Amino acid sequence: MVPVENVEGIIMRVITQKSVGDASVLEVAEAAKPTPGPGQVLVKVGAAGVNPVDTYIRSGGFPALGEPPFTLGWDVAGTVAQAGEGFAEGDEVYALLDFPGTGGGYAEYVVVPASNLVRRPSWLTVEQAGAAPMAALTAWQALVGRGGVSAGQRVLVHAAAGGVGHLAVQIAKARGAHVIGTASAAKHDFLRWLGVDEVVDYRTRDFTEIEPVDVVLDTIGGEYAERSARVLKPGGVLVSIIPGNPGFDVDRAAELGIRFELFLSVTASGADLAALPQLRVEIDHAVPLAEAAKAHELVESGRTTGKVVLVP
Repeated sequence: MVPVENVEGIIMRVITQKSVGDASVLEVAEAAKPTPGPGQVLVKVGAAGVNPVDTYIRSGGFPALGEPPFTLGWDVAGTVAQAGEGFAEGDEVYALLDFPGTGGGYAEYVVVPASNLVRRPSWLTVEQAGAAPMAALTAWQALVGRGGVSAGQRVLVHAAAGGVGHLAVQIAKARGAHVIGTASAAKHDFLRWLGVDEVVDYRTRDFTEIEPVDVVLDTIGGEYAERSARVLKPGGVLVSIIPGNPGFDVDRAAELGIRFELFLSVTASGADLAALPQLRVEIDHAVPLAEAAKAHELVESGRTTGKVVLVP
């Protein structure tokens, strides 16, 4: 553990890294408990979500936080530790920290902009709330904000059992859409439980054989984008959340008579969190904070259903 001056009452545990690399670079350290400034709220973290983007930043593939040392983490849920900005001490809350901002969610305490913060709804446990914000807001802002999903439409979601996917299918269903999801056969029962109308095993069936759809949410990229374009109705929308290799562009979309929306980054928003429908957030693993490296390995395996979350 990396120590700081041991002044009683200000020390907390954080996960830090001194260099980029594989999951082993993550280590437990001590840091001063942060002090909220104007417009901020101090939250005692009860759960912090681990997202694929966290692993990209850790490894140096996406240098959003500059050079190490830094602390990862943007999804947080917990209790208000110090009253202020419309929140009382003890309020159960959750939020997405500003992204990319400075991170800091992998810690025992974090300061959160009050505008990002909402009270945790009764249907979410603290672990579910800690796992939800980035994935849920990505799904909401991509499908609703960019895709304009509405009642009566047919919506195709790729990797529908993943962190973003399993929330996206629920958002589309809540808006009255007919939802098709691609996933391996082992995850079909889970998707049906979530309310997916049609499930497609991408290993045994070509998803381009389905009836035409109005909106596709592409969470995979590469050649999936071009194939997805084939199943869109004229004027349909292909929304990609893969900025590195979307496999498509607006010129190609124009040739095919469809619209292409590249969703580059999620926006932290308490208002959008409050607008979300009641969601079932699947927790694949809840991992102790000190074992953050294990959590990253789980996410990087690509075999999780739902989300991985860090707990105290």
